[in-house]
Amino acid sequence: MMAEIPPSLVLLLRDTSRSFYLTLRLLPAPVRPQIGLAYLLARATDTVADTDLISVSQRLDALGAMRRRILDPAARPLDLTSFVSASSRTASPGEQRLLARIEEAVAVLRGFSGPDQARITSVIDVITGGQELDLQRFGGATADSIVALRSAEELDDYTFRVAGCVGRFWTEMCSAHLFGEGAWDEAAQLRRGVEFGKGLQLVNILRDLPRDLRQGRCYLPSEELAAVGLRPSDLLETRNGPRLRPIYERYLDRSQAFLDSGWAYTLGIPGNARRLRLGCALPILIGVRTLGLLRQSSPLSVAAPVKVTRPWLRGAAGRAFLACWGLQDWQRLYGWAKG
Repeated sequence: MMAEIPPSLVLLLRDTSRSFYLTLRLLPAPVRPQIGLAYLLARATDTVADTDLISVSQRLDALGAMRRRILDPAARPLDLTSFVSASSRTASPGEQRLLARIEEAVAVLRGFSGPDQARITSVIDVITGGQELDLQRFGGATADSIVALRSAEELDDYTFRVAGCVGRFWTEMCSAHLFGEGAWDEAAQLRRGVEFGKGLQLVNILRDLPRDLRQGRCYLPSEELAAVGLRPSDLLETRNGPRLRPIYERYLDRSQAFLDSGWAYTLGIPGNARRLRLGCALPILIGVRTLGLLRQSSPLSVAAPVKVTRPWLRGAAGRAFLACWGLQDWQRLYGWAKG
């Protein structure tokens, strides 16, 4: 059984993430509805988690109710009315409409086959667990009382919960609907898919470090900071950038290694699945280009976050399209993105 996302919810996909919406449009039709719906459900739980005008305990209660409703058809229907207005400061109009219509998204979920429902609910279970853990850690954090992750293991767990699990979900869905047995190396792709997601999330963490610090969140492990004589609060001072640099470079290198694995994932997709290759290639190209820009910038600068330019993005999309048709070498394209 194949459910379809109704046009009204497709518009919410467009309005809650224009970049992902473009990627979604590239995906093959047999997996587009499932991946699109999983995105909407995850975006709804993320919006609830970020609604800081509502207390942490209430947000945790709401996330628990959302998780139960998504996982269990018999669970009580959701009413997120209180979050719709309260989220106006932190959420886009599209995200507010999504909260108001969350039961429509849940109804679409119930229209998928049993195995597809299981894949979607599994990834949402992991993501909401990560959001709950994030709230428990950082719920009371402020710029005057910064909370940091303790260890590299905690950071790795966080990147899996919010992004690595998505790579696994994506791979499982493609294996089920696009590629027969032996069409691709599923075991290798599952591993690469997890690293693909972790790499993209690490890039976001490094890019957003100054902003997160001013919200009381430090995703760089306190154990590693202490080893170079830094406390999380010291990272509010741009003059401490040189002391942070070795740690920062280490995580830039780790991000690069994960994105290299993501590139191997892209090349592991059968060559005739051009739309899927293109959909995977673009975020990796953007990620490696962003890493190059981060290497040239101050890690603690409060200037506008590093961002690739629109002309560069158009050029990357054009080159990736040519590569899909054999008119551009994939490895040269990756080298070009690295700069």
